[in-house]
Amino acid sequence: MYEDERSPLLQADESGRPPLCLHDRRLSKLRQDEEASSIVKSHVSVEEQKMADIAIGERLPYNDYSTIDWLHDLVKDSYRHRYIHNRTGIRNRFLTLWDEASGWIAAALIGTLTACVAFLVDIAAATASDWKLGYCSRDPFLTREACCLGRTPLLSIRVFGQNNAAPPEVIGTDCPAFREWSSSFRSRFAIYVAIALAYGLISSLATLTTKRNLPAASLDPDDDADDDDGKTRTPPSEPISSPPQPSAAPSGKTMYMAAGSGIPEIKTILSGFIIPGFLDFKVLFVKAFGAVFAVSTGMCLGKEGPFVHISTCVGYLVAKQFPKYRDNGRKMREMLSAACASGLSVAFGAPIGGVLFSYEEISTYFPRKVLWRAFLCSLFAAMVLKALNPTGTGKLVLFETHYGTSYNPIHYLIFVLLGVAGGIFGGTFCRLNFLWSKWFRSFSLIKNYPVLEVFLVVAATALLQYPNPLTREPGDAIIKNLLVDCRSESSRTTSWVCQRESSDSGHERMAYTLYLLYGSLTKLVLTIITFGIKVPSGVIIPALDAGALFGRLVGQYTPLSSHISPGIFAMVGAAAFLAGVSRMTISLCVIMFELTGELEYIVPHMIAILVAKWVADALGRESVYDIAQTVLGHPFLDAEHAIQRVQREGVLAEELIPPRQTMEEITVVVPETNWVPRTVLETKLQQLRARGLMDAGLVLVQNHRQIQGYLSETELAFALTNLAPLYPSSTHIRLLGQVQEEGEFDLSHFVDRTPLAVCATAPMEYVIEMFGKLGVRYLMLTEEGTGRLVGVVVKKRVVAWLEGLGEG
Repeated sequence: MYEDERSPLLQADESGRPPLCLHDRRLSKLRQDEEASSIVKSHVSVEEQKMADIAIGERLPYNDYSTIDWLHDLVKDSYRHRYIHNRTGIRNRFLTLWDEASGWIAAALIGTLTACVAFLVDIAAATASDWKLGYCSRDPFLTREACCLGRTPLLSIRVFGQNNAAPPEVIGTDCPAFREWSSSFRSRFAIYVAIALAYGLISSLATLTTKRNLPAASLDPDDDADDDDGKTRTPPSEPISSPPQPSAAPSGKTMYMAAGSGIPEIKTILSGFIIPGFLDFKVLFVKAFGAVFAVSTGMCLGKEGPFVHISTCVGYLVAKQFPKYRDNGRKMREMLSAACASGLSVAFGAPIGGVLFSYEEISTYFPRKVLWRAFLCSLFAAMVLKALNPTGTGKLVLFETHYGTSYNPIHYLIFVLLGVAGGIFGGTFCRLNFLWSKWFRSFSLIKNYPVLEVFLVVAATALLQYPNPLTREPGDAIIKNLLVDCRSESSRTTSWVCQRESSDSGHERMAYTLYLLYGSLTKLVLTIITFGIKVPSGVIIPALDAGALFGRLVGQYTPLSSHISPGIFAMVGAAAFLAGVSRMTISLCVIMFELTGELEYIVPHMIAILVAKWVADALGRESVYDIAQTVLGHPFLDAEHAIQRVQREGVLAEELIPPRQTMEEITVVVPETNWVPRTVLETKLQQLRARGLMDAGLVLVQNHRQIQGYLSETELAFALTNLAPLYPSSTHIRLLGQVQEEGEFDLSHFVDRTPLAVCATAPMEYVIEMFGKLGVRYLMLTEEGTGRLVGVVVKKRVVAWLEGLGEG
């Protein structure tokens, strides 16, 4: 690359000093190395720089929608741990103690801040929801319960958790301080619908502010599929003969960060993918603000799912302040898993259920250390929320019940029946919601103007639910009303539900039965069309409402219920319907007895939940959150379900070998000199970007395609963008071996020289287990017997292949 330094022009002068030409050249090389080193240090952490001398190589921060490397981050954290704990001195000892305690401190802060946000959302949602019916004459910002507190026995009982509240028209007559908008039913109905529509527009418009265009998220199987003639298909506008340009990269999708529950996206993030901007402060604020008005519309949605997203945002913002979490994707996801627990803890007042929910439903990596910190995070969230007391009861239990009766073995038949109904409800809901999302939201008018869909759903909800006194109130109030125990004297005189059940009028009893049946069906229909609209929304409360309505209906016509309260069937039915929708089991059972305080009915809950899950799984294996991931197009690898699917196929790893053209583009044959032409790497970088995978790379081979290392797209792009301008005269780049002289354009310290490899004839289960349990980003496939490279598989290709297997 450079002139021979032994030529006469470059010999030392009589004084022994090198000639000016050689001296300047060496200084230039030294400056290049120093500047390159400075650029690398500004992008790579100290731990990663120390890793440059080992076979793993350095690693830059992950880019948008790529996958993290769990094994690399594990080694990176080990270097950080040794660096901190091997230092001596009193000051360093305190720094070591701080490092050990930082995880616990972060967990406590996350729980505390999550509870504060939940308190504000709960109070604001309760007040805004009551404005649809009227206002408090003493203070318009008081909720209906706070306005009427202490004025009548009815409202005192309701506020302090006896679960026997009456519908709005009964409350209005007993609470003069709370004034309804009109005495006319039609006027009240019109105002109710108008305010609900206004709330829906506010929530939807706020959600649209979080719109973001993401890069390509997953591999399109057609892009890498071979034609019948063995040639790779390419778009007509991008012939293989010409190098792809950056503008030709596959375009990403549009995503509204604050829409929906956020749980499908969080599951994707915790599995190792990176969704840019999803946990930012703006999304946190809009999610909380939008949830207030979305819940206040009365639509069939809840704020429990959004609370999980909010708690994860809080966890990300807090953990980002600690370097060991900010600079390590694996450690960050440990803290995010703990933060998820506090979200459900504040949503239901169920701290233990929140921990189990994070473990069972959301997290894919949940070691014992994460369990302990999730427990602490959920504990602080529950403690702070109890102290803030948003419900005015002074208790965490939201739907406290005191039935005081037990059940007989014969009642197990009814619990099984409720489980079957819950499974049918869940399976039907998941299937129809998927079809509705694919069909209705494919219309250009709905797709381009999501506010219109919200407007239509709010209008349909108000028109269908307001005439029914059981479904007119918010979702949590519906559950309270249906769990009431009508055997007490106070309940029979104050509860609208108990009054109808104890009525001697056949007409009233029949009307009440029709209200229950009508409410169950409308909840199913409205939840199907509501879940997935562009507002913050969850599906937990609507499922509980539908189950409680159906369970109360079953309790009315069960001859075995003469000595047991129908509220028990409503409680078990609520759990069964939610199990059918979400496929939760252990966590749901714990949540239900934390919600109600009824430990006596753990066995009925277990029976109904298990039966509901079995029936729902028979109708469709995917839960509502799995289907939402499919609809939204998020890449997610569920190793357990994936292995069950491939076991029936009996396929081998060779099924994942990319087409020949793809392998030519991602393979670099490194000569014995270890130098590769710069133009070759620039061309291959353009080809990688054109594929849009965001976390692909180049495999380096020598000596008849023997694997020598792997250079990811991130590192290659960094080198050619940031370091290349420092070496304008370099036509070659060193990828392997040791640096032999200063000033060489060297990328060998970015190469992973120990990539994991499996034989191409290995079972597919082995490949999926490595991606799912070890969290690798890429896997080499080698030829049996020779060890030569035959294929490279990235995680997104596995996900795309599994999706194609499901379609087939």
